[in-house]
Amino acid sequence: MSQHEFAFLSHMPFASCAMRTAQTGLPFCIAGLAWDGAVTNRPGARFGPQAIRSASHMLCDAIHPFFDVGLQGFVADAGDLRLPNTSLSEFRAALEAQAPALLAKHHMVWLGGDHSVTLSLLRALYKKHGRLAVLHFDAHCDTWTDHFGEPSGHGTWVYEALQEGLLAPQATMQIGIRSSGERAAREYVNSVGGRVFTARELRGLESPAQLQGVIQEIRQRVQAQGLPLYLSLDIDCLDPAFAPGTGTPEPGGLSTNQVLSLLEELADLPWCGMDCVEVAPPYDHAELTSQAAAAFVWTYLAGRISHMRGHR
Repeated sequence: MSQHEFAFLSHMPFASCAMRTAQTGLPFCIAGLAWDGAVTNRPGARFGPQAIRSASHMLCDAIHPFFDVGLQGFVADAGDLRLPNTSLSEFRAALEAQAPALLAKHHMVWLGGDHSVTLSLLRALYKKHGRLAVLHFDAHCDTWTDHFGEPSGHGTWVYEALQEGLLAPQATMQIGIRSSGERAAREYVNSVGGRVFTARELRGLESPAQLQGVIQEIRQRVQAQGLPLYLSLDIDCLDPAFAPGTGTPEPGGLSTNQVLSLLEELADLPWCGMDCVEVAPPYDHAELTSQAAAAFVWTYLAGRISHMRGHR
């Protein structure tokens, strides 16, 4: 059992990527974190990596229509990491022990899993880069100081990361926030100098032109701090009409077009990694949620490849 080889772990590669070996020298790599032991509503995100990879095969050769690059020859897939799945503290300890070896060789994209995984990823990135900027897509602020009496979970990681000094407060930016919650939690990022773009604030803004104000403010905050930027994308940032397959759906969310517009327009920022979390296939319909997640991961990677090659 110490090998943590669970039946739900996925070993198929994302899209047209090759499986990673110890000798793989490609600049980008995907890894799955099949964990949902910290959810507060519906479990099932442990099956997210498998579903996202399965959906990605609809991308065929994965040549992106906006960036005009593919993933082959640039991206490897390490499969799902073997990690404990019953103890959050043991899970985090195991992830924080394994992540540095991957981060030393690759620009990483992580497939969750529930959102509690992000704190460990930020801790590992902090050891490599120092303090980070973060762009956080979510319905929920994830700044609660406890999880219904438990000290940590998938709704506390932003608060914990700021308290630990992993993130620059002024470059901590949230997009799509709309869930219920006490004002102190909802406004926490604003109160420390960051920026919360609520879902209500973004209603009706979908195209790159309409989102220019948001895009420019994100750029200014990142450039002012001069720090590597991490993307944490909770799929429940989307309205349940676009992503029903998630543990804590919240009506009134973003559209897939809004998210894609932002990812495409911000592709040249100094990104240092990404996670896509909270895809819960048991509640999905027609693979809408996993298809959206695969498209977001694909777009992020295509943008990084394009920027590396000096295209867009």
